[in-house]
Amino acid sequence: MKNSYLIFAVVLMMFASSCYTTRTAGNSGKVPPGQAKKRTGSRSAKPFAPGQQHKY
Repeated sequence: MKNSYLIFAVVLMMFASSCYTTRTAGNSGKVPPGQAKKRTGSRSAKPFAPGQQHKY
């Protein structure tokens, strides 16, 4: 009987530890201007900065 409780406890711990989720920053999906510059190969990060984008 003690053996079954021990096995049940181990299985329960395995299930509880496998439910791990990662959390990202609040503004996920937005890339800093310097990183966007690196991805596109541009020479300046100015067009990617929020204050430098034109509103049409």
